[in-house]
Amino acid sequence: MFASRKLILGSWVITSALEPPLQDHAVLVEDDRIKAIGPIPELEARHPDAARHDLRGCAIMPGFVDAHRHCYGVLAHGIPTEHAPRDFWAFLNEFWWGRIEDRLDHDMLRAAMALSCYDMIRSGITTFFDCLEAPNAIPDGLFVQAEVVKEWGLRAVLCFEATERVSTANGELGLQENVRFIQACQVAGGLVSGAMCHHTTFTCSDAFIRRAHELAKTHHALLHFHCAEGTYEPEQALRKWGKRTIEHYDDLGVLDETTLASQCVQLSPREVEIVGERGIRVVTMPLSNCEVGGGIAPVPEMRRAGATVGLGTDGYVANFFASLRGAFLIHKARLLDPAVMPAREVFHMATADGARAIGLEHLVGSLTVGKQADLIAVDLDLPTPITAHNLFDQLVLWRDQVDVHSVMVAGRWLKQDFVVHRADPEALIAKTREAARRLWGG
Repeated sequence: MFASRKLILGSWVITSALEPPLQDHAVLVEDDRIKAIGPIPELEARHPDAARHDLRGCAIMPGFVDAHRHCYGVLAHGIPTEHAPRDFWAFLNEFWWGRIEDRLDHDMLRAAMALSCYDMIRSGITTFFDCLEAPNAIPDGLFVQAEVVKEWGLRAVLCFEATERVSTANGELGLQENVRFIQACQVAGGLVSGAMCHHTTFTCSDAFIRRAHELAKTHHALLHFHCAEGTYEPEQALRKWGKRTIEHYDDLGVLDETTLASQCVQLSPREVEIVGERGIRVVTMPLSNCEVGGGIAPVPEMRRAGATVGLGTDGYVANFFASLRGAFLIHKARLLDPAVMPAREVFHMATADGARAIGLEHLVGSLTVGKQADLIAVDLDLPTPITAHNLFDQLVLWRDQVDVHSVMVAGRWLKQDFVVHRADPEALIAKTREAARRLWGG
């Protein structure tokens, strides 16, 4: 049982990217909530009986939100291929679906999720959104993953990517997997919840997409889908409907504040306007978009249009700091503008906007009195002075997962003094290797 009241002292406290960092402040945590934030002497005097955690030398800040991940993807790292896929469609059709997704089973999912949870805690991720793509691992694939997440104590939204690419019956089974999981989480409460999900316009019929949207509305859940990750989907949409992907979704009437579209790489200026007008939620994954040759998403443009844009890893690179730097750098190069996507804005995407994108802004994303005590401490042993003006740049550019000192979720420490609690890295890696061997040789 963890102590009910904790006083966490920091050299700096970042409540959100929208507020100036606070020097020599502390955070009071009571049970699973943030109770107070204030100068260290003041809170020490007011709460002398609280368990004291002196993390001076660190920045105390909101935990990162990985707003799009495929935890099973770790099993594909380094898988042998005869040649690199020619394009995004070849990546899916000739490699990813047959070699990875269709071969996954429950034991593989357990191993991949356990290692992913460990890696996320190391990287300062306290909340994540995971999309399971494994048509032969249902029913109950989501429930298997949830058991592992609960053991590690992370906060998560899990969904199954329902698709008709295998069969109509398998597509319906995927939708029902989501419904059963959403309902089970709503009854049980806790840190794990569910969402509805379909794949894309090129693997799902219009009727199937509308049904997924209706089920999401009925069960008060987000509707997630991958959108225009490469040129294939918008080109196919133009050939089939004479309109691009987002425009077709708009015609279907499924774009609203409960819509979560991941990737959104190949969007036209008009589609960017629609994203902002409909208030849909977006998640960008700059590094994985590069890996599959999808392109660079128009993130600054979507944000200017009014869209909420969170940040994800796609499970491609476990180190969340790498995704932070990718989002910070790649748009400067694309737009030839070093002022685009400043560190403060990237930090906001990684915290508050990520929480908003996956529907958890009322719980996490900022250090706010009354919100859940999801926070991390990052070591600030840097070679140059730290100021309120440069702290976000220092964190985004010159810190990494090895600098994450402590991680807390819902008032419970998951990592302290640079060590993840109850973790046996060698055993985790051994199980993942065995699962990968089976997957590769299946």
